[in-house]
Amino acid sequence: MAVDTSVIGKPTSAAKVVVERGPVSYFASALKDENPIYHDDGAARAAGLPAIPAPPTFSFAMNHMGRFAEDQPPDPTGGQNPMFKVMGDLMSKGGLVLHGEEEFEYHRPIVVGDVLVSEGKITDVYERESKGRTMTFIVMETVWRDDATGEPVVTERFNLIHRA
Repeated sequence: MAVDTSVIGKPTSAAKVVVERGPVSYFASALKDENPIYHDDGAARAAGLPAIPAPPTFSFAMNHMGRFAEDQPPDPTGGQNPMFKVMGDLMSKGGLVLHGEEEFEYHRPIVVGDVLVSEGKITDVYERESKGRTMTFIVMETVWRDDATGEPVVTERFNLIHRA
């Protein structure tokens, strides 16, 4: 079965979040990271940071914290996220969905008080054969930018894998 590559480059999301101290500290505690820079503004500033930083990988979860409905940008997908469509079509034929590789490229630390806006898109779709099964990879990228400056803060890349 040929994979649908027409979705490459299509938007998957847009969001605006406010990075707040409570979720950042809670996330660090959930990671069992009790480094004081994640919990104490004085410790963060003593370490040369402008405020409490978010722990690594926080940007993947921050979309669920500090996101207020009235502040959200328009949905660039028009309610038809192409990733859901591709994955839904694959899942309708059975199989498993796996969360594959994930990477974070930090352009600067995420810190408490940041207001960040994101744009997500599909960057690749491809298939591989493995042990007689077809695996379809959907690669997505989300760029989080500082709302005030437009400068990138973190770029996330991850893939979902459907195994037929």
